[in-house]
Amino acid sequence: MEAPPTSAPAGATRYRWVVVALLFTAMVINYVDRQTVGLLKPHLEGEFGWSETNYADLIFWFQFAYAISYLAFGRIVDRFGARVGFSVAFLIWQAAHIAHAGMSSIKDAIIARVFLGIGEGGAFPGGVKAVSEWFPKAERAFAMGMFNAGTNIGAIITPLLIPAITIAYGWKAAFVVTGALGLIWLPIWWLMYRRPREHAKVNAAELAHIEQDPVVQVQKISWLKVMRTRETWAYAAGKFLIDPIWWMFLFWLPDFLHKRYGLDLKTFGPPLVAIYLLSDIGSVSGGWLSSQFIKRGWSVNKARKVTMLICAALALPVGGAALADNLWVAVLIIGVATAAHQGFSANLYTLPSDVFPNGAVGSVVGIGGMFGAFGGMAMAKYAGYVLEQIGSYTPIFVYAAGGYFLALLAVHLLMPKMTPVKIPGEAQA
Repeated sequence: MEAPPTSAPAGATRYRWVVVALLFTAMVINYVDRQTVGLLKPHLEGEFGWSETNYADLIFWFQFAYAISYLAFGRIVDRFGARVGFSVAFLIWQAAHIAHAGMSSIKDAIIARVFLGIGEGGAFPGGVKAVSEWFPKAERAFAMGMFNAGTNIGAIITPLLIPAITIAYGWKAAFVVTGALGLIWLPIWWLMYRRPREHAKVNAAELAHIEQDPVVQVQKISWLKVMRTRETWAYAAGKFLIDPIWWMFLFWLPDFLHKRYGLDLKTFGPPLVAIYLLSDIGSVSGGWLSSQFIKRGWSVNKARKVTMLICAALALPVGGAALADNLWVAVLIIGVATAAHQGFSANLYTLPSDVFPNGAVGSVVGIGGMFGAFGGMAMAKYAGYVLEQIGSYTPIFVYAAGGYFLALLAVHLLMPKMTPVKIPGEAQA
């Protein structure tokens, strides 16, 4: 059994939590940008005459760009670090978000979404890299949960902010105003982020706490060698199976609420806020729970997987969400499922940093994110087909109910014991 981790000593600075706050804020902005089109879907369909297939294509090409970018940025952040990688990604996605204001056809929308996908593909590789640099293993899942909670706050802000701007100034202003405000974050990140050993605000006690885990140095790790490990495919399989569920919630929930319960821009707000508030609780709680298990002496393997199993069980009722006649019953069922997703995801995101050397973490996260986006592409086509041919969300929600068990099974079969990875053909120091 692994020894319980040491707590931060008295007198240690706590700048690592400032880093989490910066990442949290970036993800708030990220999800406002990502969710705006989904929230405006009924409005834009009316203006441009989009079909369900058109909208599915819009999501498909966003996720294609996101998949390729996720892989590329995994390598970029390993090569240049989180500071540079995250800055480049943020600038691309924010400019692309503003560019949505110029679209006049489905082709224009797809081009804007492709560039948004290219930029947003760098967010999680950069964020996970930053967490792996700033936190010991025992705190990483909780830090990931806090950082990932920004996605839910973004999803909460969007249905409150975007309708108000759209009703007052039109849908084009919704992209321009939120994009311009978001750009304020970039110079703050550039000025405040450094690696722990390079940061003047980190004292020796905090640095010792951050670096408490044994470090295995591996030089020049190629993608090919990373992809030859079972652990890489465990993470990629998990992402392929669960990421499409989150994409579905993000891009289709406003449409589901519109078609099933008659909601519109003026009434989306409270149900979506409630769903994503529950998601936020799940994001933080999932990371906190596995961290508590580790502090009680559990192995990282047991702590992560038991937490993921609990989350998978909580997601099961969402299979019947579309059958609920009462709006708020459906909101509760979906909210618990989104909370379960975020708790599961917070633990899945820590797996690369749990078992891979720091020099490979960004690459592994990039590979996993690419496969997660591939799964999202499949979900986009599936959802578009189901909604046009059947007109019901039930088949979509049924997959959402069981996908987490499949993901956990894949992770466990490919990574039965979460032990440090030895990269084939690389010297270990």
